[in-house]
Amino acid sequence: MPRIQPLEPPYSDEVRQALRRWMPPGTPHEPLALFRVLQRSPELASRMFALGAGLLGHGLLPAADRELVIARATARAGCHYEWGVHAATLADRAGLTPEQLAATTVAGPRPLWSYRQALLMLAVDELHDTADLSDSTWTGLSAHYNDAELLELLVLAGWYRTIAGLANALRLDDEPWAVPFPAA
Repeated sequence: MPRIQPLEPPYSDEVRQALRRWMPPGTPHEPLALFRVLQRSPELASRMFALGAGLLGHGLLPAADRELVIARATARAGCHYEWGVHAATLADRAGLTPEQLAATTVAGPRPLWSYRQALLMLAVDELHDTADLSDSTWTGLSAHYNDAELLELLVLAGWYRTIAGLANALRLDDEPWAVPFPAA
């Protein structure tokens, strides 16, 4: 049971309008529980929307790289909620296979990944474990990404670590349509 209950319909006009901004047009699902909880603090939700929407809708990283970083960051943080939402919605559209998504949840060798993808996974792991990147990881990433993309990568990993902590601390129930987190 969530620690803060998500708002339920009927929504006020203001809340309905705010939730509509968070969800992509034509989405067949109710607004995410996370978004409905955030609407209990509309000012905070508005500030968070700007960064989240910017990273997802206007980012510089290729969609597959973005979703790989998100999947690994949320998996490392043990956030089944956010991992499952992205696995069900954006990861497939970005070109990640179910096998690749499942592989973001385990440690060890990365035979499914290209060198660049393995570097992204390593970067997320290092940021998760140390809040830093080794020189060798930075050098490897720098061969594939420009400065603006590197900055976005750092912010993206940190943002989804924050979202994972929020969803975990709120004890949000998985969305009914989300991809289940793979069993250990």
